[in-house]
Amino acid sequence: MFDLLHQLCQVHAPSGNEVLMKLFLLDYIEQNSYQWKVKPQVVQGVEFQDALVLVFGKPRTAIFAHIDSIGFMVRYENELIPIGGPEAKIGYQLRGRDTKGEILCSIDQEEDHHITYAFDRNIERGTELTFDCDFRLDEEYVQSCYLDNRLGVWNALRVAETLEDGIIAFSCWEEHGGGSVSVIAKYIYEKYGVQQALISDITWITKGVHHGKGAAISIRDRSIPRRNFVNTIIQLVAQENIPYQLEVEAYGGSDGKDLQSSPYPFDWCFIGAAEANVHSPDEKVHLADIDSMLKIYQLLMKKL
Repeated sequence: MFDLLHQLCQVHAPSGNEVLMKLFLLDYIEQNSYQWKVKPQVVQGVEFQDALVLVFGKPRTAIFAHIDSIGFMVRYENELIPIGGPEAKIGYQLRGRDTKGEILCSIDQEEDHHITYAFDRNIERGTELTFDCDFRLDEEYVQSCYLDNRLGVWNALRVAETLEDGIIAFSCWEEHGGGSVSVIAKYIYEKYGVQQALISDITWITKGVHHGKGAAISIRDRSIPRRNFVNTIIQLVAQENIPYQLEVEAYGGSDGKDLQSSPYPFDWCFIGAAEANVHSPDEKVHLADIDSMLKIYQLLMKKL
């Protein structure tokens, strides 16, 4: 069941260079959508850049899942600058490629906000590096780099298997400021009248959100979604006795913030499993929370 997740976690797609993930998704959809309950219309093109939209039946609600990841970019000499907010510890293994070939290097030091790499040659400036994938699965947990947000993408693809009416939007740049959601929002609102969205993303383990207690339904982070919509979601999930946790945070953000700041009247809610070891090579999620997340999305895409 998690072979797909393992494959997703290995795709090199830092913010701003999501093209390999787009190609992976297009190939996966072509190879598998004939088995889905409804074969979607695949919407792509220069106007969407590397984002991708799947349209099923007569959509009422959209799932947004960002396909980019955090990482690093080579600056000058052996200095690295972050893409998004990665954890940077000495010894972390990084992968990439420049015109001279494949790269497997390590973080050499992190001091006074200056990060450097150790490698047997100079890496060309502008090269993007991402965490080397060490995928681990046991009876309770999955652990890997980039569960944020390859797990959100995995969830959306699993929902696609039985989805009859809805939209799945794979967005870009979320980890480094956003940028594609407003384009997608315009398209799905003006063409289909869709103005409800679920954010399929991964949140954090905190003092109020714990492993194994169900996916987190976020009442707020830095942004505040419309409470009536969130309450409707909570009520539907509670009626089905699916385990869930309520999240209330002052910080953090997602594709929801771009929907809220768009000129379109979107209701949205972040719903996702929580991870430990955030933005590191060792992100860790409880399998029960993944199961809860998938069941919640399958329910809401039918009921909303």
